[in-house]
Amino acid sequence: MHHDHHQHHPHAEHPESEPTAPPAGACCAPTHDHSHHAHMVADFARRFWISTALTLPMVFLSPMLRSFFGLEALSFAGDSYVLLALATVIFFYGGHPFLKGLADELRAGQPGMMTLIGVAITVAYVYSTAVVLGLAGKLFFWELATLIDIMLLGHFIEMRSVMGASRALSELARLLPDQAHLFAEDGSTTEVPVSALADGDLILIKSGERIPADGAIEAGATTVNEAMLTGEAQPVAKAVEDQVIAGSINGEGAIQVRIERSGDQTYLSQVIRLVAEAQASKSRSQDLANRAAFWLTIIALSVGAVTFAVWFSLGREAVFALERSITVMVITCPHALGLAIPLVVAVSTALAAGRGLLIRNRITFEDARKLDVIIFDKTGTLTEGHFGVEAVAALGQADENTVISLAAAVEANSAHPLAQGIVRSATERGLAIPHAHDFQSITGRGAEAHVDGRRIQVVSPQYLAEPGLELPAADIAGPGRTLVYVMADGAPFGVIALADTIREASRQAIADLHDRGLQVMMLTGDNEQVAAWVASELGLDEYFSQVLPEDKAARVREIQQRGQAVAMVGDGVNDAPALAQADVGIAIGAGTDVAVEAADVILVRNDPRNVLDLLRLSQATWTKMVQNLAWATGYNAFAIPLAAGVLASYGIILTPAVGAVVMSLSTIIVAVNARLLKL
Repeated sequence: MHHDHHQHHPHAEHPESEPTAPPAGACCAPTHDHSHHAHMVADFARRFWISTALTLPMVFLSPMLRSFFGLEALSFAGDSYVLLALATVIFFYGGHPFLKGLADELRAGQPGMMTLIGVAITVAYVYSTAVVLGLAGKLFFWELATLIDIMLLGHFIEMRSVMGASRALSELARLLPDQAHLFAEDGSTTEVPVSALADGDLILIKSGERIPADGAIEAGATTVNEAMLTGEAQPVAKAVEDQVIAGSINGEGAIQVRIERSGDQTYLSQVIRLVAEAQASKSRSQDLANRAAFWLTIIALSVGAVTFAVWFSLGREAVFALERSITVMVITCPHALGLAIPLVVAVSTALAAGRGLLIRNRITFEDARKLDVIIFDKTGTLTEGHFGVEAVAALGQADENTVISLAAAVEANSAHPLAQGIVRSATERGLAIPHAHDFQSITGRGAEAHVDGRRIQVVSPQYLAEPGLELPAADIAGPGRTLVYVMADGAPFGVIALADTIREASRQAIADLHDRGLQVMMLTGDNEQVAAWVASELGLDEYFSQVLPEDKAARVREIQQRGQAVAMVGDGVNDAPALAQADVGIAIGAGTDVAVEAADVILVRNDPRNVLDLLRLSQATWTKMVQNLAWATGYNAFAIPLAAGVLASYGIILTPAVGAVVMSLSTIIVAVNARLLKL
């Protein structure tokens, strides 16, 4: 199965209930979005206080409440018109968000929670107004006012929770400083806004300052705290040529940094964009919640109408039937349902980003809890990926240093970990590396070039086995060692044994994954001996050796055909096809390269234990979603019959105002439960 990683759909949610995601690439959109959200919260608060202030005089004017408190003496001619005037202001000013929401939902053909509240308050207002103007009946103004007050308060509290959940984006955006020290031609520095920085600029970062853009250190040494970006608590030592990331904090040393990525291109901006996309991306559970909310609205309107008809036909007065009907509509508001998933999504995505887990595809992230098999790439994932020369065997007249320097001359042009290990070893031995030309890579087998007039090849044993050449016996072979042969003009010239060390974190990660009942496997391009050694050291369930990059996806498919759900963990470069093929593709150690297109989840740090964090978070997120959906639907199943008056004969009757309190409480419970994911 191949995932489409680019289909992000905003929720079919209500503007009142959902944080909107900033547009892709908008570095500081969260801050703007946050201020819009804060403005809406303030607006609800203002409407609540004004409506509540107007509700107080209604206590003394409502006939029912006056008789309850024994204040009949306070009645005066025309008091019902004063009541109508107060109720009109509350209905149109306090009820405005609900009336506007009702119109928006009906226009979109998606009746939802706003439709329910809008219909309930409109029916109550129109009926009561008719009573003031002469229709026989009872006034609902008091219920109408308290209903609007409680709805506004519930919305206000709920939106505060939503803001808390989506605040992570603003927190990330705030990591960038406003000013930077830019070097001029003459070596002096000037203060410039961070937005004015461009790639190639040289900037000064003093001790304790936040780094404003991604780049490489040109002068100075320091330690950098990258915890907010990668979850790595230990400060990381940095010297000349090392990369630094925007948003991290410079430690004790002043450094000069040449900017390589600024503005929207920085790692931090890409993280912000990814988090925003993930929060807005489609979630299977959200689809379910949206459908449930739609049907709940239809049920509420139908049950409301049936409730009125039944009570009226049983001979109860219209006032009683109407009150039951309105209570049904209020209490059924699928608010809790509409928020059940988006809040959990917002909290889990933000939590993940703070721990160095970037979620690009929410559906696959939710599916991570169902995995059976985790396949790791070996080099750089389970092992350090830093090869070192363990031993050299010179053949014929050559000596060890010549073998290494000639091999290093060819490999200086290659980015392969083995090649880099040979070059590093030559440098450490202080050898001169001769100049090579006509460099050519032999896919998956090695490389060749011309050095000092000779054709030098540095190749794998497989390459030599193909033409049927006699492999020189190498007594430097051993478990975990990779042999490369150096050839001069087609004749073997020397053998180099390189070894890669297993990460300590790998042992713990695999033990923990086994404890969770998962099978752990390994894919590697390395030879059978090395693969077998790593597999036995780590206690792997299965391994595949000598797999060329283009064949990795086929191996993943083979395991899927056994009926198992597979996650592939790789470095995201040569593992891209395998990452795309897997049910969950996890790019590990991507560091500042956020745009690992093939992965569903990106682990910023090169630590296999983060895979376990991912599985735990996926499970916890799912559990919270299920809890919220169960609460939101179960509460309605219980509350609707009560609101309709099933227990009226026992004297148990809910008023619309009590219904509104219960509904608001239900929504707040869902919001708080989503925030508990942090535990």
